Amino acid sequence: MARRTGRPSYLSDKPDVRRRRMVRLVAVTGAIALVTALVGGLIGYQVGRPDAVEASIASIKEADAKRDAQQIVELTETARKVSAQVAPILTALKTDTSAGRAPDPEQAKRWQETMREAAKPFADPPSGSTATNVARGGLRGALQQAALAVDSYALAASVPAAQRAALLDITARQAAEAVTSWSVAATQLDQVSVDAGHGHQHVFLSTDPEGSAFTPDGAPEGTGG
Repeated sequence: MARRTGRPSYLSDKPDVRRRRMVRLVAVTGAIALVTALVGGLIGYQVGRPDAVEASIASIKEADAKRDAQQIVELTETARKVSAQVAPILTALKTDTSAGRAPDPEQAKRWQETMREAAKPFADPPSGSTATNVARGGLRGALQQAALAVDSYALAASVPAAQRAALLDITARQAAEAVTSWSVAATQLDQVSVDAGHGHQHVFLSTDPEGSAFTPDGAPEGTGG
């Protein structure tokens, strides 16, 4: 019977040789993993990085947002100033027409001059976002309605007494409509102010509970931004 023989000793790996091979294998595997990670990261960066067009669009949007936020501040300041000019006139018109008093021609001229001054800030409005433009346009329209009421009052001062009552009635209705229109625009301005981070800003002409005008929401000024 033939004697079994093992693998010749010269074919057997020595322990230190096997160890060196294992170290090289681990090193090569790690290098491959590192290269793969770097290449994958580079590809991901190139894919995820916005191109020149996207970066330009983002820059324009950011600039528009800053511009509109500033316009909202300026429009709010203008609305407060105009409200202080116009509110006393509309209040006096309501009082005079309700009492049936004869119009004062000199008073009518002073009111007309005040309305012309109040309208100047809206003569050449800047272009902003749609929401801000709506608020500005609403305030301007309400102011024009208030000016019509004053003109009707002035006209009533120059006609015979028999025709005066009808004109004063029209005056009262125009004044009420001006207040209502202003309140709608003021509500819009309040909302865009909150959206822009400035908080609630109330620039209403009247809070008469008997009228049809919108009233402030009750939130403290500057909150909610």
